[in-house]
Amino acid sequence: MANITLGGNPIETTGELPASGSKAPNFKLTATDLSSKSNSDYAGSRLVLNIFPSIDTGTCAQSVRTFNEKASALDNTKVLCISKDLPFALARFCGAEGLDNVESLSDFKTGDFGKDYGLTFKTGPLESLLSRCIVVIDTDGTILHTEQVSEIKDEPNYESALASLA
Repeated sequence: MANITLGGNPIETTGELPASGSKAPNFKLTATDLSSKSNSDYAGSRLVLNIFPSIDTGTCAQSVRTFNEKASALDNTKVLCISKDLPFALARFCGAEGLDNVESLSDFKTGDFGKDYGLTFKTGPLESLLSRCIVVIDTDGTILHTEQVSEIKDEPNYESALASLA
């Protein structure tokens, strides 16, 4: 399990992120139109998974805005913003912000994504939500880069994630 903090207070996750070089676990998530999306829907594309606790927090919202800005310059790459927020909240936020270079997906139905990727909070006030992580996946499903953000209030290292696609 990863040991991370919220305001300096320790919080644990259910596991560890998959290792770079390994195959990405399959996932099934809910899109903002309530359709199901899985790895196979993105076959042949590189993926940046921007994973966070809730779109209704400043840091999470900023990560979606930042990746939306940077995504338009990425070749054959889709940025998937993933949380346990209801799809309606994700659609509301992206619509209000005019964000159309990222795709929002929710793990609210089963929580299997968080379990399979080892990033669900196991303890602390955000227990059962997803921790702030980045996972970059190549066109063949191989993980190129991961980052478990050690302090929940901090933004991910955008440059490091995007550099893994070079």
